[in-house]
Amino acid sequence: MISNKLEQGCSFDPTKQSQSSNISTLNQQIDDLTIVLPIYQRNLSWPESKMVSLFNYQLFGKAPVAPISFNKLSYDNKVNQVDLINREIIDSNKLSNETLSIIDGQQRLATNYKAYINHESVQNIVLDANQGRFKLVKDNSKYDYQIPVGILLNKNEEELTNYLDNSGFKSFKDISTIAKVRTKLTQYSYTIHIANRMIEKEQIEWFEVLNNAGSKVTALQMAFAKLGSNDFDIYREYAEPFSKKIAEIDMDNLFKPYTTNVSYPVALLTPELEVHLKTPHSNNFCPIPSDTKEKKLARLDSNTLKMIINETLNDLDKALALLKTKKLYSKIDRMDYILYLAGYYAHNKSKKCK
Repeated sequence: MISNKLEQGCSFDPTKQSQSSNISTLNQQIDDLTIVLPIYQRNLSWPESKMVSLFNYQLFGKAPVAPISFNKLSYDNKVNQVDLINREIIDSNKLSNETLSIIDGQQRLATNYKAYINHESVQNIVLDANQGRFKLVKDNSKYDYQIPVGILLNKNEEELTNYLDNSGFKSFKDISTIAKVRTKLTQYSYTIHIANRMIEKEQIEWFEVLNNAGSKVTALQMAFAKLGSNDFDIYREYAEPFSKKIAEIDMDNLFKPYTTNVSYPVALLTPELEVHLKTPHSNNFCPIPSDTKEKKLARLDSNTLKMIINETLNDLDKALALLKTKKLYSKIDRMDYILYLAGYYAHNKSKKCK
């Protein structure tokens, strides 16, 4: 006998829900919190170079950028939502059944929105009119023929007008061309796929299918995605503070490849996890990123995980302080050295490293 599921599957075609929306409209929706982010999504991860590539592709690309996928929320939505840039949890009273929750396309949406609000992370990205492309500049230094992307694509068009009035762009043709660039990029359209009111399990399954096929999201990230649905934001509460501590000593270049922004911090949780579980550790005080214990971590309650995170960040502080005292910063060319030293502190809390 044929299963009724086949009839049910054929009765609805989600591709009929697809539509298009331009960047200007999407940015306004993010501003109004009618586009939000489910807490299980990872933090923003694109470096400046990736953002530059997106701006250039949107300007010169001969094929559309990949579609963006949303879930339209229901009134009884159970998944906490955060704002796209700061990951602040949004009061559920501010959400409606028309709110769109991002499933796929977070990095592209965030990149365009950062230009819209002239975010600090795009300060070194400019449109170089002489070279005819977007590029990175050093230390926020710009020439008359370069326009910061946060000015060019700013929500307030007067920002660009004022900038041009005081720049090297004087001819009508030059100013007209810059205006055309702004128009193209603000009116650039994305195909939008919208699912209607999926429950939490369905959202995470869709997220996993889209991202494993595209950006190769690891089992590690998916484990914390599921944990994040329960009010705990692993990215904001741990991965970002970890990365900030490394960036403060100008060693963020050690995060290579870029996915190690998550795997390195989570690797360092293992020593404190072993201390908490009273399990023996291996010969190394800290494992390599491919040997993390995400399954064990994801089974912990949030209070225990927060305790392990706090202890781990303290271990990291001690490791970085020792390296500073011994003037060893210049000798560190691999993150493994920092992780090993912090792991040593986790397993030897009563001892001092000399």
